[in-house]
Amino acid sequence: MTLHDYMALANAHYYATRDPLGAGGDFITAPEISQMFGEMIGLWLADLWARAGRPAVQYVELGPGRGTLAADALRALASAGCHPLAVHLVETSPVLRAAQARAVPDAHFHDDAATLPTDTPLLIVANEFFDALPFRQIVRTDAGWRERVLANDRLEWGRRFLPGLGTADVTAPAAFAPAPQGSVVESCPIGEAIMTTLATRIAAQGGAMLTIDYGHAGPAVGDTMQAVQAHRFADPFVEPGARDITAHVDFTALADAAVAAGVNVSPLVEQGDFLIRLGIGARSGMLAKQAPERRDELVAAMLRLTDPAEMGRLFKVMAAVDPDWPVPEGFA
Repeated sequence: MTLHDYMALANAHYYATRDPLGAGGDFITAPEISQMFGEMIGLWLADLWARAGRPAVQYVELGPGRGTLAADALRALASAGCHPLAVHLVETSPVLRAAQARAVPDAHFHDDAATLPTDTPLLIVANEFFDALPFRQIVRTDAGWRERVLANDRLEWGRRFLPGLGTADVTAPAAFAPAPQGSVVESCPIGEAIMTTLATRIAAQGGAMLTIDYGHAGPAVGDTMQAVQAHRFADPFVEPGARDITAHVDFTALADAAVAAGVNVSPLVEQGDFLIRLGIGARSGMLAKQAPERRDELVAAMLRLTDPAEMGRLFKVMAAVDPDWPVPEGFA
């Protein structure tokens, strides 16, 4: 079985059968750390919308967790006078859909992007969405590039990697031609396909897409596969379907797909810099003034979101925008 197919099956079961978020789950995302994260995203969208002439828009979120980010962002949008025609959540997990329905009662649910509205601009948010999509790994062998597959000897499932039987040279970018034997290169074709679909929509309908995830500017060599369980790193090949499996996002590949579809793409920036430029410090101070007893909590949350040693550097932010819309804030 290829690593891609293993991850697809394991994560499909994982997300369909549990709410993995929060202290009692396996991991915590930025929206669950503080309301300030979703509020900054909402205000970013509102600013872009206002400078685009305040058109009628639809709010879209991919993999929206418990709906926390959507609820916070929509509240911030409303405070700026932006009231989307509808909220569209792309989610397949019945467990998470139930939580999202409680957080955003009027939301419309979609299994994929194909059923999103086609007649109005889209304001799209994808926070920690692309990292959980199944990816491929190819490895340089003495016989050329091969796709990694997992060996199952009944006792050591997935403990051994084997090169695939067929050549994988066609999937190895030219940049990796000099890579030494044993080098691993990752790609996420489904992620690039989703970006192409949404960027094509934006180019045709108007709007923007904000992508936030942990990852890098490619091309890069290395194995970034990891799993977490109970807020600790775990073996991705133990208890398949019971642990969250992810890989670092190649933002360059996503950017290339978006540009090819006809939209403008921002520079890639670190999450910490992005949130600071948007004014998370001022928002933290405002909330602390309203509730002084929360000051330490708010400062700690802001640092976790922005500090380079926490989420501030590892997580990156990229925007894809209709060429007829203004240049977005936060990337200068």
